[in-house]
Amino acid sequence: MSLIQVQMFSGRTPEQKRNLVRALTDAFVQTVGSTPDAVDVILTDIEKSDWARGGELFSDKVLGG
Repeated sequence: MSLIQVQMFSGRTPEQKRNLVRALTDAFVQTVGSTPDAVDVILTDIEKSDWARGGELFSDKVLGG
């Protein structure tokens, strides 16, 4: 069994998440030679107010900055 963990800002649609999970699984299978049934993916949605860089919450950052 293999586990891929993805932490990302919340806001993606279920369809985007489905596509991401498929793409990650396919890439792992093609690269490592595993089977899709042996690949688990955990998606964790994180609010921008719970993630910071450089001492500043992403929720406080100005877009494009």
